[in-house]
Amino acid sequence: MGKDNDVIEINLGELIGVLLGRAFLIISAGVFFGLLFMFFSKFILSPVYESTTKIYILNKDESSSITYSDVQISTQLTQDYAELIKSRYVLEEVIQRLRLDMDYKDLNEKLSIDTPSDTRIVAITVKDEDPMMAMKIANSIREVASEHITNVMDIDAINVVETANMPTEKASPSVFKWTLIGGVIGVVIICLIVLLDYLMDDSIKTSDDVENYLGLSTLALIPLSVEDPKKK
Repeated sequence: MGKDNDVIEINLGELIGVLLGRAFLIISAGVFFGLLFMFFSKFILSPVYESTTKIYILNKDESSSITYSDVQISTQLTQDYAELIKSRYVLEEVIQRLRLDMDYKDLNEKLSIDTPSDTRIVAITVKDEDPMMAMKIANSIREVASEHITNVMDIDAINVVETANMPTEKASPSVFKWTLIGGVIGVVIICLIVLLDYLMDDSIKTSDDVENYLGLSTLALIPLSVEDPKKK
């Protein structure tokens, strides 16, 4: 690192050398933060479960022979179906039927709708800390939404492709992901501290520092020998 005309030049090789010199500290910090985040995600955060139900919607104007354009129109309508499923009417009706202690916005945050491309299948997924409640809400949303879509869109029938399942494994938080994130955060923090400490240290340590900071040439170097007083 040198100074010329108030411009500080940073040697990338020196910075890498500083980080390598503190490699043990950096790795230790990464391991510590990784274990800390793993403990937090495994024992502190509440597990969240997902339950999914799927429906297949048939239009009234469909005949026995279906063309490709009919399929395209039907798949485009699935976006309309998704909006109807997440409508206030459907969610508030579900809250009333199940007597849920939440409002429309809370239930809407738990709900996600997936409409795969080139299909007329709509997947309804609900997240909740209680796996049984996630299944009940998903099935109830499917039932209420089927009635609402039939009335609004003039649909012939809505078939149940898959009822909501009883989730046995949590969907989040991912212990592995949290551990990885914690390790990366720990490494980044310690690297920043080490680099800042190095860059803020303007003390003169070598003959090169004398030339860079003071603009003077060193004539000689005197080695410093520290002897043990007990040997004298």
